[in-house]
Amino acid sequence: MKELSAQDAYDLMQSDPEYIYLDVRSVPEFEAGHARGAINIPIMHFAPGIGMSPNQDFAAVVEAALAKDAKLVVGCKTGVRSARACEVMSQMGYTSVANVRGGFVGAMDTLGRVVEPGWSMLNLPTCAECSDEARYDVLAAKPGRA
Repeated sequence: MKELSAQDAYDLMQSDPEYIYLDVRSVPEFEAGHARGAINIPIMHFAPGIGMSPNQDFAAVVEAALAKDAKLVVGCKTGVRSARACEVMSQMGYTSVANVRGGFVGAMDTLGRVVEPGWSMLNLPTCAECSDEARYDVLAAKPGRA
């Protein structure tokens, strides 16, 4: 699997506007702040009092929203869920997926030290508002979903 630092992902998106930042964090995480221009298709859902559970519709929503040859950088909070999403999407036939190491927040070691700075740590462009087309509920309602 191809991996990029958050800075490299940003630079790639600046040099080639066809790249899409796919944020696979939960809806509340995405709505609290995300990379500017990102779209949200969570690989896991968050339920208060329960925690995280797999999004059973992940593959179907990805297929309805994104072409197999779409150029994608995939991020989450620290890079773990996005790595899994990249694996799943590669198995689905997506040909240009790259995991954002460190994700949005950054990856830490067991002592809490930063081992890979994330998008927000690097002060890359973020937003807490998003267009309707970027929101999961809108993407999940797209026609053609299995």
